[in-house]
Amino acid sequence: MVASFPASGDTQLLAPDAEARVFLRLRTTLVWQTVRWMCQHARLRLSLVTLLSAVFWASLYGIFYEAFTFVDSLHADVISLLFNAFFASLMVMLVFSNGILTYGSMYTSTQAKLLLTLPARSESIFGHMFRESLWFSSWGFVLLGSPMLVAYGVIREASWTYYVLLLPFMISFVVIPATVGSICCVAMAAWLPRMRMYAFVILLAACGSTAIWLGWSLIRSVGTEGLTATWLEKTISNLALTEHKLLPSWWLSSGLIEAARKGSDAANAWASLLDSLKFLALLVSNGLLVQVVGLWMARVAYRLGYSEVTGEVSVRRNRPLSRFDDFLMNIGSRRRRPVRLLLVKDLRVFRRDIAQWSQVAIFFGLLALYFLNLSHFNYNMTYRSLIGFLNLAVVGLILSTFTTRFVFPMISLEGRRFWILGLLPVHRDQIVWSKFLFSFIGGVVPCSLLLLMSDLMLDISMSLIVIHEICCLILCMGLSGIAVGLGAMMPDLQETSPAKIASGFGGTLSLVVSSLFIIFTVTVVALPIHVFTTLAAMAPPGLSPFRWAAGPWGMATAVGVVVAVGLLVTFIPLVLGLRAFRQLEA
Repeated sequence: MVASFPASGDTQLLAPDAEARVFLRLRTTLVWQTVRWMCQHARLRLSLVTLLSAVFWASLYGIFYEAFTFVDSLHADVISLLFNAFFASLMVMLVFSNGILTYGSMYTSTQAKLLLTLPARSESIFGHMFRESLWFSSWGFVLLGSPMLVAYGVIREASWTYYVLLLPFMISFVVIPATVGSICCVAMAAWLPRMRMYAFVILLAACGSTAIWLGWSLIRSVGTEGLTATWLEKTISNLALTEHKLLPSWWLSSGLIEAARKGSDAANAWASLLDSLKFLALLVSNGLLVQVVGLWMARVAYRLGYSEVTGEVSVRRNRPLSRFDDFLMNIGSRRRRPVRLLLVKDLRVFRRDIAQWSQVAIFFGLLALYFLNLSHFNYNMTYRSLIGFLNLAVVGLILSTFTTRFVFPMISLEGRRFWILGLLPVHRDQIVWSKFLFSFIGGVVPCSLLLLMSDLMLDISMSLIVIHEICCLILCMGLSGIAVGLGAMMPDLQETSPAKIASGFGGTLSLVVSSLFIIFTVTVVALPIHVFTTLAAMAPPGLSPFRWAAGPWGMATAVGVVVAVGLLVTFIPLVLGLRAFRQLEA
């Protein structure tokens, strides 16, 4: 049934309150339908995500519990500085992540195109889309922050009111940086239409340079005293910059510390609780204020910015990236030219999608910052080897997340253009191989450089560096083969959302297989090296199996097993994917 609308002269907008209730009902319906769909069609992924999240939360809780047990012996100022540094860092990250998500949801999504055709206020559309971006940008903050705060409450023997106030404090805090990020995004889209990308890159580079400078000066100032109480106290004291009383992170940390404070009597306990509620009221009031500013900004600039973004005409210029694309297209033989053309097409799509390259830059940038600071700590050989393989596992897990999220849906996203590809003189195998090369080359370059940086900072032996690089190469091949092969075996040519494609059964299977492959690779190679650094030196001469497993032959055997399994994991999914993709009916 088609709804009838009155004439344009008689059309009246709903009242702001009624319009807000309509959009709230729409958001509630969408959330409910998403939950129902996941319970019916993605139970495996839902169960896996729930289980892994629970394990991750419990692991973080144990780590923070031990850390607070150690820190609790120091004075209370250390706790305050620690909280301020942690929440200030997350605040900056929330500004960037929510700005990126706001741009993707409000300017490039099909939902935004539909909502802008309705007789609805711009601020109501902004509020509706902001709730979605707020959830996606802040759930990680809750997952990271809640185990730390619960562990702190347990150590401090806080009352039940502390745990009741945790969620209101976290929600009221996260609204402020998230709204600031959305405001910046709307303003840049409206008034910096041709310079928003340059402004974003400059701002990101400035913040990254500042973070690197602060981290470098912080670690250099404390020397290499090791993990002692003095080292921790000096390290945290260098973060006094984050204690500025105008920062929302300071309000959050101060309110939580007051809520967890134990009073000597009932009067002191009530006084601490009232002080905590004052900080909560400060967060809530400022959160409401920035929401008002955000709604005003949306009313003034959202439609203008959307018109500027969608009305842009790209001008071909002789840029360095264009010359690099031309170089890729013209290098090599004419027989492989279609593969190179498809590879350049995927590369250009990646560069033009800010949601993809910004996430890659942020995650790998944070890893690089962490690796740069490894040389400022004292480790023995056992810990150097262990940390090196843990870094290898972290790099592999992050790469598997990106291959599942961005590479697995690539073939499915060709669905609406599949008939065009069918008319071109391009074999279907070349489409699959181009996706594999794009994923492999795009993954092996940053991952191998990050691992090399990590190994150099740890000052490990050259033989171990070579082993790490071989494992990195195998992981990049295997993860790319899994994502591309399973994506070709189980494509969804009707779906246009890469997030929904990645959240289906095929994406879940790709993530599970990738995780198992990473665990197998790191474990098989790390085991003989760990035996070499710990058990072999203590084993009696009669225990020859230990010495064989820890010697060069044991390490070479482990690397050979990983290479063989990696080749199988790479080419078996690719072969199966090629066979299924050849028989696919568009």
